[in-house]
Amino acid sequence: MSTTPADVLSVAQLARLRIEEAALDDVTERFGRILDLVAQLQQVDTEGVEPMSNPHDMVQRLRADAVTEDAQRDALQRVAPSVEDGFFLVPRVID
Repeated sequence: MSTTPADVLSVAQLARLRIEEAALDDVTERFGRILDLVAQLQQVDTEGVEPMSNPHDMVQRLRADAVTEDAQRDALQRVAPSVEDGFFLVPRVID
């Protein structure tokens, strides 16, 4: 895939990155190699390949979904600076 310095500068502007003029040729070449690799990966036939979350054949140990602690809301809210109807009140930070 052909990548030009103008393409790189356009992407850099969108990403809010500053690329020094002295590094532009090197960045353009590396960016082009990355896009070539992505294009090469797009050509791989993945038909019939099941998606996986882990490349190793592992089983995740899970704990039982059970309540392990008593509700302590009342005790915790006694020391809270501001509470209303069982909820902690926090100051508004965005208008």
